[in-house]
Amino acid sequence: MRDIFSDLAAPVLSDEDPTRRAQIQMKRPLPKRFYKDVSVEQSEAGYQILLDGRPVKTPMKSALVLPTAAAAEIVAAEWRAQVEEINPAKMPATRLANTAIDGIAREIDAVAEDIVSFAGTDLLCYRAEHPERLSNLQAKHWDPVLFWAADALGARFILAAGVMHQEQPGEALDAYRRALSDHHAPLALAALHTITTLTGSALLALAFAKGKLDAEAAWVAAHVDEDFNIEQWGSDAEAEARRKARWVEMKTAADLFGAMHQDQASDRAADM
Repeated sequence: MRDIFSDLAAPVLSDEDPTRRAQIQMKRPLPKRFYKDVSVEQSEAGYQILLDGRPVKTPMKSALVLPTAAAAEIVAAEWRAQVEEINPAKMPATRLANTAIDGIAREIDAVAEDIVSFAGTDLLCYRAEHPERLSNLQAKHWDPVLFWAADALGARFILAAGVMHQEQPGEALDAYRRALSDHHAPLALAALHTITTLTGSALLALAFAKGKLDAEAAWVAAHVDEDFNIEQWGSDAEAEARRKARWVEMKTAADLFGAMHQDQASDRAADM
């Protein structure tokens, strides 16, 4: 089977300039859809995506296998949604799964530590001194997460005014690390790393993972400053388009993370 993601990615990744990479991607013709049927099949490794009965491969030639049927169905739905052409730009779940399998599975400890490092400079710890309305909005959306981290996890973070770096206590980061270890699986960390980088907050990502916040609430909390500025000065079409694209990535990561636990919840309910 043709490796669509490898074919499209190789020349794009060869250029260090992101603008140039985008230009190359836009000029390259997309491959035609060559398959009729998309299915999910359980294997010893998990749930595999099949096109006309043949397994889909990742860019590094591994089988595209998801840990649960629900997660696999999210990825399979993207392949079904391709009409005449296959456009990887419109397949965020497939890209995230590829990243988990080809990259994070090989560097899982380093990825977990990268998320912990985000907690050391977390968005939620840096507060505006003025205007008062902005500082009140930050407190409204961010304080409950910080109080939860302190009470539920024993992770007590220190707040700072403005943007001056505030070193966080090692005990707080250790507590965060222990809580994150509950999700030490490639796809889970891929999803949480995505949420962390999109929101600028490892605390929001962990609060989502633990069920303290849903994806929409985490997204709103991450954009308190931006929304305040939009309210004051307005927005523009380009910025709105970027934000919509980032939300698609966020929602996809959240959906895949939730799908990893959906089958387990169903199994527990069936056993009761």
